[in-house]
Amino acid sequence: MRHDELFLWFLSDPAQPRYVGQLRLVEAGKGVSLHYAAQWLGEGFPLSEDLPLVDTEHLPRWKGLAAGAVDDARPDRWGERVIQYLDRPARLSLMEYLYYAGDARFGALGVSTSAAEYQPRFAGPLPRLQSAQLLSDVAHKIIDKEPVTDVERGMLAAGGSFGGAKPKALIEIDGQQWVIKFFNNEPVDVPLIEHASMTLAAKAGIRVATTRVVPLSGENAVAVLRYDRNGSRRIHCNSAGTALRAQTVAGDEPVFGYPQLAQLLRRVGVADHDEYLQDMRELFQRMVFNILIDNTDDHEKNHALQVLDPARYGQYRLSPAYDVLPTNSGQGYQEFVVGERGRDSTLENAMSQSELFGLTNGQAAEMIVEVIRVVETWKAHFAEHGVSTADIESLADRIDESTLGEQRRNFRGSLASVPKRSRRRSPFDR
Repeated sequence: MRHDELFLWFLSDPAQPRYVGQLRLVEAGKGVSLHYAAQWLGEGFPLSEDLPLVDTEHLPRWKGLAAGAVDDARPDRWGERVIQYLDRPARLSLMEYLYYAGDARFGALGVSTSAAEYQPRFAGPLPRLQSAQLLSDVAHKIIDKEPVTDVERGMLAAGGSFGGAKPKALIEIDGQQWVIKFFNNEPVDVPLIEHASMTLAAKAGIRVATTRVVPLSGENAVAVLRYDRNGSRRIHCNSAGTALRAQTVAGDEPVFGYPQLAQLLRRVGVADHDEYLQDMRELFQRMVFNILIDNTDDHEKNHALQVLDPARYGQYRLSPAYDVLPTNSGQGYQEFVVGERGRDSTLENAMSQSELFGLTNGQAAEMIVEVIRVVETWKAHFAEHGVSTADIESLADRIDESTLGEQRRNFRGSLASVPKRSRRRSPFDR
């Protein structure tokens, strides 16, 4: 079935879906537009800053994307791969991907074939924890392009088109939705390393999504509790990519970076001063932690904002951190801009625009020293969480023996000599 027109719904309370408007496939594959319904214009809210409540067709501002926050409702590479394999749409357009992603997609938006009632693509209940091994087996079959049974097809269809690039699925554990991420023939035990990295980040004062290791036959998986769910309710979210594109002047290319996201939080973060300032400063911690553990996969989809009260302006909150783990690449630059020297993975670069995070140089240096203190324990922490000696040694080549290790060792004797309390107050302090 080809879909040139679909209908967007808001599902904060899934028991009471609210119709948002019409989605239309823009010609020549340029993307998907949104036209708000009259009732949403009167009683709704802008889904993102570039989708104001105006009675017009909001066209995608970049080719190949959906308009504004609608783009976050589509699957990423793994989800598209599952859809191609299981559903074999007659046409691989963005509208097909939006439809076949089903009801369990990221955030609180849903896609329906009807404007009168919410009719998503039905995929059945989510598989439970005891099905984790079978889900892993099905994911490997898709990777190897092997045939799957009808039972396996149904299990993966229920939650297999979730976002991200690596094999994953949605699963229910104790009545809550988790994303389970599978081993993908990497040279190290990535699921176990991700769990160890996330718990290490928590020790550094970073709010992280809850993780747990799921042992499987001969390998591990890691389950991550969804931060866009609160019981039965769904939390409207914008990815950092969507939020930063929304503030970009038409015709310009968006700049995806930590300082840019910090300034967005300052402008449209939660109304309480202490909370948005806390988010800005925690974002600085996350940036430093990612640099020091060689997490260079920190692109705009790996940061998100929760919209705590969608009906009120300025209620964005930095979501818990996720997808935090060493990429073991040693490439020397981040995917997100760090500071004045662009994406260079250096503490000097991180310090270069500390004021944009609401920090003085002294405060930024103190934060870096604290993150260094935690990162220096990474080997013992990883071993405590079951990471093998061989995997730790492999990661140490990047984290300890390269320029990252040198930066940790040198920082205390150089930039860390900045006084603990700078005479110049942060402009964000009251």
